[in-house]
Amino acid sequence: MNPETYVQEKAAASGSSFYYAFLFLPANRRAAITAFYAFCREVDDVVDEVQDVGVAAQKLAWWQQEVAQAFGGQPSHPVTQALMPHVAEFGIEQRHLQAVIEGCQMDLEQTRYLDFAGLQRYCHLVAGVVGEVAARIFGQTDPATTAYAHKLGLAFQLTNIIRDVGEDAMRGRIYLPISELQQFDVKAHEITKREYSDRFTALMRFQAQRAHQLYDEALALLPAADRRTQKPGLMMASIYRTLLREIEAGQFQVLHQRIGLTPLRKLWLAWKMQALGRM
Repeated sequence: MNPETYVQEKAAASGSSFYYAFLFLPANRRAAITAFYAFCREVDDVVDEVQDVGVAAQKLAWWQQEVAQAFGGQPSHPVTQALMPHVAEFGIEQRHLQAVIEGCQMDLEQTRYLDFAGLQRYCHLVAGVVGEVAARIFGQTDPATTAYAHKLGLAFQLTNIIRDVGEDAMRGRIYLPISELQQFDVKAHEITKREYSDRFTALMRFQAQRAHQLYDEALALLPAADRRTQKPGLMMASIYRTLLREIEAGQFQVLHQRIGLTPLRKLWLAWKMQALGRM
């Protein structure tokens, strides 16, 4: 298959909320964000699907080299072949892609975070930088939109962390900061054994409140001049925040299951933002 078909299938197969926001973009922007998102999925899949840490590290090193070669004019992978025609138009730089890979490398080297400041560094690489690139592709005109994109990316990543607590623990990773586990007297082994408690619920409520605060702060940072161009990001914010509220309503039953929204509901939330400008 050609590179464009490859990235389209990669993006669609993920079932991600991001995919629904892409549907409303003009063709050239949709092609660019689809290729970029497929790249993010490729490197993230290395961490999630390759059991041997040494092999995963080698694969990420290969991606680092591939990105360098692609920006040197010689992309060999369908994802970079699909993405490179768009990098000049939308200001996508090699440092952006290398940052995403660096974030995935952190997953191989670190399974716990001492405090929220440490976790933020990881979130910056795997979500904040992704938000920055996405904002450029969507049509950013105001430099201040970058700060909005970084904060919104952090809110998305924290929502993912809340949703995936049980799933991540099965992979040996707990992203909830150690200092906050201690603050709420929740032991790591309780999470890996999928043991619910009032203490765990309180810990997760604390995480959700912080995520909501970040959504509010991000939306307040979005310049009025870019509100129309950044609608795809606002669609994703609507979908992710609705998911967060679903998890809250279900009393944070995230250790034994992955809570999600149906494709139809995601499409409805995306359309509502596109057509009515409402979350």
